[in-house]
Amino acid sequence: MIKEATLGAGCFWCIEACYKDMKGVVSVTSGYAGGHVDNPTYKQICDGNTGHAEVARVVYDDSIISFDELLEVFWFVHDPTQLNRQGNDIGTQYRSVVFYHNAEQKEKALAYKAKLTAEHVWENPIVTEISPISNYFPAEDYHQNYLELNPGNAYCQAIVRPKYEKFKNIFADRLK
Repeated sequence: MIKEATLGAGCFWCIEACYKDMKGVVSVTSGYAGGHVDNPTYKQICDGNTGHAEVARVVYDDSIISFDELLEVFWFVHDPTQLNRQGNDIGTQYRSVVFYHNAEQKEKALAYKAKLTAEHVWENPIVTEISPISNYFPAEDYHQNYLELNPGNAYCQAIVRPKYEKFKNIFADRLK
């Protein structure tokens, strides 16, 4: 059955690159969610006044990959203890967030967060927001498949590519 997940882990280019190569993932679209402006632009998002987070909308076949597996990757590819930032990317648009689409996703996200907290996986508290999906809009075309289309970009070389390579090594058995 085809389902959707919407996840924000800082810059959407990093998580988009990872999810799109996973078995069972039908498509990944970089976008914006959780804000109060309809159809925002990247410039508006970067100004930090719309309330949106940069997210990846993942369409997946849950007979091949589960929401739990998507969450496992989500928690792996970013630092969920950094409030409104990932590394040098600072602002509410870079917050760690799971936008759930139904009660089951909400329960699973809360349970996974609680498990990681209880296991003290990170030294600092997890600040990941878990909220109902609202006000999602796809990002501009030039943000889609960004790593693949812009491998020479300095940000991709310094930030995106290393995260992606680490992800590929850990989740090699789940790649297409």
